[in-house]
Amino acid sequence: MAPRHRKRLLLGAVATALHGVVSAQNGNATSAGVKCPGEFKPLSASDFVENMNPGWNLGNTLDAVQDEGDWNNPKVAPRTFDDAQAAGFNGIRLPVTWAYHFETQAPDWTVDPAWLQRVSDVVDMITQRGFHTIVNVHHDSWIWADVTVPDANITAIEDKFYKLWYQIGVKLACKPSTVAFEPINEPPGTTPEHGAQQNRMNEIFLKAINDAGGWNGQRVVTLAGSGMDSVKTSLWFKAPAELGTRWKNPWALQFHYYSPYDFIFSAWGKTTWGSALDQSSLTTDLTLIRANFTTVPLLIGEWAASPVATEPAARWTYFDFFLRTARSLNMSTVLWDNGADFLNRATHDWRDAVALDILRNTVNGVGRRRNALPLATTDPAATNQTSSAYLYHRRRDGNGVGPVTLPFHFNGNSLVSIAYQDFTLKRGNDYTLDPAAETITFENAFLSSFFWNNPIGSLGNVTLHFSGGAHLEVNILAWDTPTLLLPNNSTSIALPKTGDLADVHIPLRWAGQNRPATVKATRADGKFLVDDWTQWLGPLQQGRMTYSGQWDWDAEGVILKKAVVEEVRRAGVETTFRIEFYPRVEGNWVEVSVVS
Repeated sequence: MAPRHRKRLLLGAVATALHGVVSAQNGNATSAGVKCPGEFKPLSASDFVENMNPGWNLGNTLDAVQDEGDWNNPKVAPRTFDDAQAAGFNGIRLPVTWAYHFETQAPDWTVDPAWLQRVSDVVDMITQRGFHTIVNVHHDSWIWADVTVPDANITAIEDKFYKLWYQIGVKLACKPSTVAFEPINEPPGTTPEHGAQQNRMNEIFLKAINDAGGWNGQRVVTLAGSGMDSVKTSLWFKAPAELGTRWKNPWALQFHYYSPYDFIFSAWGKTTWGSALDQSSLTTDLTLIRANFTTVPLLIGEWAASPVATEPAARWTYFDFFLRTARSLNMSTVLWDNGADFLNRATHDWRDAVALDILRNTVNGVGRRRNALPLATTDPAATNQTSSAYLYHRRRDGNGVGPVTLPFHFNGNSLVSIAYQDFTLKRGNDYTLDPAAETITFENAFLSSFFWNNPIGSLGNVTLHFSGGAHLEVNILAWDTPTLLLPNNSTSIALPKTGDLADVHIPLRWAGQNRPATVKATRADGKFLVDDWTQWLGPLQQGRMTYSGQWDWDAEGVILKKAVVEEVRRAGVETTFRIEFYPRVEGNWVEVSVVS
């Protein structure tokens, strides 16, 4: 390895070449700076956005902090993009964090040439497979480019931002027109002044890439508003005044959509989605931003409803409705995938085949025939949650299986067949169908073969094949209430009176699904430990906490996060944590008291 100072000298030589030798090469150039040989085939922004649809994010990889491979994914390999292509995706958004790859500080802000080369190589992996791709500046938005912090040095941020994008522009100057640039991911902003500053950052970005030369003056860009959310973007985004005159870049507007927060992030016990109000809110959100940018190509650069955080029937309903609504408003979508949600990059398997099938059919399926969907609870006043994504059987019921009837929304499709592995079920014997009621009844003759030996856990899926749209899966699940495994059969945990606190692990023996649905926290005085305002929500949400931020789980049990444990000590009141499981029915929970 070359000494660090030698690496800097090499970079200086590269820069000299780019501004000297390369500029003397034969070929065409779109502006000053790098000269590119060959031909550039310009794309309109609307064509680029349409060709990205559906897109997929290579999340938690080149954007990992501090380096590729530092988060939950290995370094990217070409096979990953083969998997995305085989799954039906047409575009790749490539998030890149640059913050920890600067070789020098101010005033040069020289980027490590090895990192620039790595990004360039990954871009080539993508374009060689025919994808359209977007390259961005990602977590830098909060690491060093946050203009909202009280002591932000705006001049220094702007200078660093220009020099970073100039170097990216030089390195990627001669990439084909299927490569677009995005200035910065989710820039923080809460005021009109922050919005105006982000508009200026868009201008600096455009100047930098155009100054870099090559094909960058004709390259598509997807500009960003504050937070990249639909509301702030609608309120404060203004296109750079010199777009179309000084800068000729075709441009689109990118925003992100993770709404409703409580469902997408499993907050406050929100495990259902699909009510008339849910659908109306989503439609309103997307319609409002389209109304504000009627002629601008719109790209939803991140969205998701994760298999880790959401219930399948609700998730599939969300996928279907969200994608149909976006399509009706001429918006393209790019699914966020952090490597733990959708594509298992080690096994090359997709964790939710049904969601993927719904996405393919809705976005680019022939005729975009409506998808059949499972029926699930949507009433916020409900006390139990039903779901046709599961064929539940409680183990303690023994062999008394009986027929189980599940309702669906056929949405104009007819059921063609039902399969379990390589076996096709026989209508009239294994199941019966009521097309008018849109119900399927699984008969005892079929079910008893699964439950005769009193098993526990997932016993496999039956696949429902319809005349059009996505296929659905129903998971056969034998369940019982999990068991607490605290020492001496205890149901309480005592916190130390003094000193620092940490996460508290509650060990469980799972029985059915190896995951909780939600956690309710109630103090001995009757108040809810956190988010007491949830008393005004429905019975399935009152007093429930938020996944990841306040509780988590692993293979051995449930984790109460440090902040929640500290709240118990602060309150000085015994608190009962009720860990609730799927199916969400009366009594399917365990309770643990935590005392300080």
